[in-house]
Amino acid sequence: MSFWSHLQSAAGLGVGLQWVVFAFLAVSVALLFLAPASRIRIAVSVIMLAAAMVGLVVAAGIATWGNADSAGFRWIRNLSLLVLGFSFVNLAGVLVFKVLLGSIRLEPPPIMRDLILAVAYIVIVLSLLSNIGVNLTGIVATSAVVTAVIGFSLQDTLGNIMGGMALQLERSISVGDWVRIGDQEGIVKEIRWRQTSIETRNWDTIVIPNGQLMKSQVIVLGKRAGCPRQHRQWVRFNVDFRYSPTRVIATVEVALRKEPIANVAADPPPNCVLAEFKESYGQYAVRYWLTDLLLDAPTDSSVRARIYSALRRAGMSLSIPAQTLFVTEDDEARRQRKSDEERQRRVSALRGVELFQPLTDEERSELAARLRLTPFISGETITRQGGSAHDFYILTSGSAEVRVAVDGGVASTVATIHGGDFFGEMGLLTGSPRSATIVAQSDAVCYRLDKEAFMDILQRRPEIAEQIAQILARRRAELDAVREGLTEEATRQRARSTQGDLLRRIKSFFTLKA
Repeated sequence: MSFWSHLQSAAGLGVGLQWVVFAFLAVSVALLFLAPASRIRIAVSVIMLAAAMVGLVVAAGIATWGNADSAGFRWIRNLSLLVLGFSFVNLAGVLVFKVLLGSIRLEPPPIMRDLILAVAYIVIVLSLLSNIGVNLTGIVATSAVVTAVIGFSLQDTLGNIMGGMALQLERSISVGDWVRIGDQEGIVKEIRWRQTSIETRNWDTIVIPNGQLMKSQVIVLGKRAGCPRQHRQWVRFNVDFRYSPTRVIATVEVALRKEPIANVAADPPPNCVLAEFKESYGQYAVRYWLTDLLLDAPTDSSVRARIYSALRRAGMSLSIPAQTLFVTEDDEARRQRKSDEERQRRVSALRGVELFQPLTDEERSELAARLRLTPFISGETITRQGGSAHDFYILTSGSAEVRVAVDGGVASTVATIHGGDFFGEMGLLTGSPRSATIVAQSDAVCYRLDKEAFMDILQRRPEIAEQIAQILARRRAELDAVREGLTEEATRQRARSTQGDLLRRIKSFFTLKA
């Protein structure tokens, strides 16, 4: 036989040897352009092919000019075929995993890829051993014993390897995820067979064995199904109690939402909450969603700067923990002056209410002492339609919406009331259910008067009830005239017919003598 015939025979490819080598080299050149990131692996495959071909050439030379049955020939040929098979597996791995699967955006975990390649290597080794007549049954039996011994001696290492396989196959943690383990935070840079590498914001790398990682509680930051990676941040600040929480929250939220801030998500928008009451200030917290988890501290700083400037523009200042000793000269004259000023404000508020015009100055002063200061924040319900509370309100500051629901439908706003207006007179004087829902439109302060406070005056002077009934009847008739387009005479008749009914209800409600 000629040298070329011995070469084809040694390779086991027959006349197709040159075409196989040509195809291998052509695919290698193409992969250099299609998968440039795998150039090293492609180069290793080509070097292995070259080494295998050199070995086959040497084996063919021994067969041609020496003894084809010698041990040297068999060893060189078998080793060359083993290297040749490994080179094909390497190149096939690049072609399948990097080019074919990459073109459809399907990238299996690295450990799965390594396992598939390892199985392919084992198949090649076993096939080669079978071809040269080795008893595979004995090898498998022996390897089982060896595997058991190795398993007992390398439990930790095998645990780490199995942990790495579970991490990548389940994809519970992936490269690029931000994780928190204990008090450490960082981005997953690499998941290998034995350990996982995590890079912190300080550019420190934490290497955690996979077995330990599987036993620990791992928080994957900003990971939510079907949503972009965003992590909620908290920025806390303190404001003095002198400033209304509603005003502080509104000022800060407007400032944060008005103009975009780098790395702050627009959806969900930033919000501000009153987090806690402290000794001398209220503690607030801004909650926003961070889009770039690497830039947590710089983004927190930008948010703090926006908060600071917004509060300064609104005439409010940040507070710090402090203890202040107030020394006030508190004598009888000062207490009396404060009391007189508050009573005068209450009397003025009552004097502005038409219902209380029949009262004397002494009676208004007596009633003023029974008023209760009642503050509400924006959005709070002061009275609810259908309620049976017997309280009367005088709005001294702020504004509120009057909402009415017809036939159980959705309530709609029918009017807005402001400082100096009053409501709840029918509940106070007749016990009627609330005819409307009143909701604070801004921070509002009211004086509240209940039935018991007004009862003493009515029982001493029952004739006041008739005058109040007349005023109520006239006000109701005027409202009916606007709604129904009544004439002046019809309005007066409506008032007279209503007055008697209202008077009876007032007397019954306050148990006055008829």
